[in-house]
Amino acid sequence: MIAGASWGWWIGFHSAVLTLLLVDAFLPANRREEPRTQATAWLWTGILVLCTAAFAIWIAVGQGRHNALEFVAGYAIETSLSIDNLFVFLILFEGFRISQKRQHTALLWGVAGAIILRALFIAMGVSLIQRFDWISLIFGLFLLYAAFKLFRVGSARAVIPAWIRRLQPAKGSLLPVILAVEFTDVLFAADSIPAVLAVTRDPFVVYTSNIAAILGLRSLYFALAALLERLHYLHYGLGAILMFVALKMLAARWLEVPVTISLAVIGAILAICAVVSSFADKNPARPPVEKVASR
Repeated sequence: MIAGASWGWWIGFHSAVLTLLLVDAFLPANRREEPRTQATAWLWTGILVLCTAAFAIWIAVGQGRHNALEFVAGYAIETSLSIDNLFVFLILFEGFRISQKRQHTALLWGVAGAIILRALFIAMGVSLIQRFDWISLIFGLFLLYAAFKLFRVGSARAVIPAWIRRLQPAKGSLLPVILAVEFTDVLFAADSIPAVLAVTRDPFVVYTSNIAAILGLRSLYFALAALLERLHYLHYGLGAILMFVALKMLAARWLEVPVTISLAVIGAILAICAVVSSFADKNPARPPVEKVASR
């Protein structure tokens, strides 16, 4: 037994995660430079949700209904609280002008790093992160700066400082982007993991629900990105979302924003973008949309 579960459970879970990552990595849609279609992205997201449900049933059979319900609750909480990550990732990838295929590679390595980091955070009870919560304040200020840039310039490219962009030449390493993805995940984990720990103290349930949610969010990112490509005024919506996320992080010490309100605010902002974009479709003088350049 280790951390409340037998070796068989740990090996079985990680074998399933590795299998899903390999299947995803070698899907034909992910090995081409063309953007993954929205239908493909939603299909793979649905498959991962079904795999998560199957694992919950496996827990119910092997460990009991109570543990299975805790797993489902942890998965739902982690997924909901991590929606903010997706929009930060979108800004990062557009700012660095990362192509579809390279986005997939960056997120693949990001998931691998997240698995290790989440295990460490859960083992430490997130105490280490909480000692350095001042970093969240700096990150919140950076997001405010990013929102200001999006409103003023209308380009995600302007959000990434020039000296950071120079770290990644045209045909160079994805390391700066991967590190940015990992750093973002670390900061958001400081909020999401304690929320799951409030539901269950079982290390196996906390860890597996976190990793299952991360796998689902990775595919959900591509589904969301494909959907948002149709919004001609997306940079204004992203700016508003980043501003909301930043203010939420900066006020976390004094004000706790329920996840339902967060999702409602994000949904409302995207709905407004969709309505404004629909009117822009009828206006031949609408401004051009910035696209992510392929490299």
